[in-house]
Amino acid sequence: MKSKTFTRNAGAVVVLGAICVLTASIFSHAEADLHTGLWYSVFPPLLAIFLAFLTRHVILSLGIAIVVGGLLTHVPETPLNAVAWFEGLEAAGMYVVGSVANKTNLQIISFVPPIFVMIEIVVASGGFKGIINWLLKWVRGGKSAQSATALMGILCFIDDYTNAIVVGSMMQPITDRFRVSREKLAFLVDATSAPIAGLAVISTWIAYEVSLLGAVGQELGIEKSGYSMFFDALSFRFYCLLMIVFVFVHILVGREFGPMKAAQEKAQAKEPPEKNGDSLSKTLNDSTLNSSAQKPGRALNALIPIAGLLIFNMTGLWFDGTAKLEKDMLEWQAQSLTTAAESMPPKPVDIESLSPVSWVYWREVIGNVQNSPLVLACAALFGLSLALICARLSGSLQLSVMRRCFWRGIKRAMIPIVILILAWSLKNCCDSLKTGKFLASILAGRVPPSLFPPILFLTASVTSFATGTSYGTMAILIPTAVPVAFALDGDSYGLTTMISLGAVLDGAIFGDHCSPISDTTIMSSIASSCNLIDHVRTQLPYSLFVAVLALLCAYLPAASGLSPLTSMALAVVVMLCFFIILSRSRRKKADSTSSV
Repeated sequence: MKSKTFTRNAGAVVVLGAICVLTASIFSHAEADLHTGLWYSVFPPLLAIFLAFLTRHVILSLGIAIVVGGLLTHVPETPLNAVAWFEGLEAAGMYVVGSVANKTNLQIISFVPPIFVMIEIVVASGGFKGIINWLLKWVRGGKSAQSATALMGILCFIDDYTNAIVVGSMMQPITDRFRVSREKLAFLVDATSAPIAGLAVISTWIAYEVSLLGAVGQELGIEKSGYSMFFDALSFRFYCLLMIVFVFVHILVGREFGPMKAAQEKAQAKEPPEKNGDSLSKTLNDSTLNSSAQKPGRALNALIPIAGLLIFNMTGLWFDGTAKLEKDMLEWQAQSLTTAAESMPPKPVDIESLSPVSWVYWREVIGNVQNSPLVLACAALFGLSLALICARLSGSLQLSVMRRCFWRGIKRAMIPIVILILAWSLKNCCDSLKTGKFLASILAGRVPPSLFPPILFLTASVTSFATGTSYGTMAILIPTAVPVAFALDGDSYGLTTMISLGAVLDGAIFGDHCSPISDTTIMSSIASSCNLIDHVRTQLPYSLFVAVLALLCAYLPAASGLSPLTSMALAVVVMLCFFIILSRSRRKKADSTSSV
């Protein structure tokens, strides 16, 4: 153990020195000033990436990068001055204090604990189990068992961690009954956890994603909210969208490839368990889940809180967005009375002229929301209140169990909160050093805009795979890469910027989905009673296939100007052709075997 620790520390020193030499050799010759940033402004994010690769501890890596960033704001000018070192450490501390003291950040943080506690209450009261029990009435075979698993993964969109635990543990006896391999179950659970939670407009991810996008948008002067930028990026979330399509297409076709094929054949060769002997296996040593597994499921315990949360949030966003649009219109009309027509700004959207059932209406409304973190926090508290009321009225939970749910939910929320604070602190550090402006001044005009989003997708994928976290990858890349894309767009919010947003979010989820050190990967394998290495080994070819498809058939064409819908359609057609060829080759092989 000591030798491993020494090796890791020695490696950290080597990496630290290598980063210094690399950044100095690459960027020191660049023309830069105090307005565009200096060459060492790229050091903190690079350090965070490489330390995360080496140590696999994102919180530690972000913390060290923030301290180094604070030192770089004062020490380089007077390296032998002890006061400068003290001021650098003080600056690092102020980055963290500034993040915690920010009003918007506090609203975002306040959203996280209630939503995690609500999830614990819903699971413990049998809410998710009730939904699953109803769904299982329609399961008649292996394909329907897999489809039910995938559908439940989509319905449990609110949190990837809960998705993995609930869907995996509840669906395992059903997939066992129809001889679906544990590896296949783990893949279905994993493929519909992070990809779904990352796309959902309401989830434990949304506040984090919106906050990062809103912060970089404000820094660049983009007149769009974080929510609006999230919606703009949805059209370019090719990996997540293609993974959902892949899950259902390959279930429908029924053709496996790679190590998954051998796992499925092995499962099919086994005798199915007796139906009367089936029971919900205790795949997790989890008192909350065990308490719910011993009682009949009550679907309303989940449907009412989730529906309440969704309705409250959408209603709040509607009130906030329409109020902003109406205010802008009134101000524009008042200005038009005293200003010449040629000097007037563009007319804002007249929300009253749009139909409430149109997509444009809701895009404009949500895109003009000003207080989305506050609305999310209030919606989470409302959903939690409904969950508590439902649990008490149904008599499914005792007060002692509720207290444990509160404790577990708050404890689970701590890591995301710490990562959020460190992510905001690193952003403050990069802002102080002008990292984004420096990279933009170096790369603008040198990297073709059509290649930047695909490169960014690869970078995010590798980073998140090595670190096992999508949160940390987003925190590192969004504040530094999006300004570069903005510069490549000619300092405007254009196609390259929007695709780059999707590329970072998608690449982060791809790596997190496949990484053997990712929480969702580990929990998916445990909840499905599948060996972790077997899970990673069997699902990696599937995920890589979808990632390559997204890169070559979607990101590259879309970055070259092809519409996102056409790019997505192209990737789906290629996917279908692959399965058709696979099916024909298997059929020919079977025919030749039977003839012999």
